[in-house]
Amino acid sequence: MPDKFIKANEKIADAVVSGYKKIEEGVVQGYKKIEQGVTGGFKRVEDGFVGKFLAHEGESVEEAEKRLAQASKPGEKQ
Repeated sequence: MPDKFIKANEKIADAVVSGYKKIEEGVVQGYKKIEQGVTGGFKRVEDGFVGKFLAHEGESVEEAEKRLAQASKPGEKQ
């Protein structure tokens, strides 16, 4: 009889662990989607700001970002 209880408890434990794994995967996937949305939105806002206020005439956003990154390195003249 005790073997029956042990086997039943093992089945229950496996089911619970499996359920928690599925919940964990769902939470992680949801977090990753939110993170991608937030970082993508921030990048669009950043690019818009650089293009509108920091890029020189005729300069692309990418070129302006490179120029600004170079200018912000310590020890270099601007």
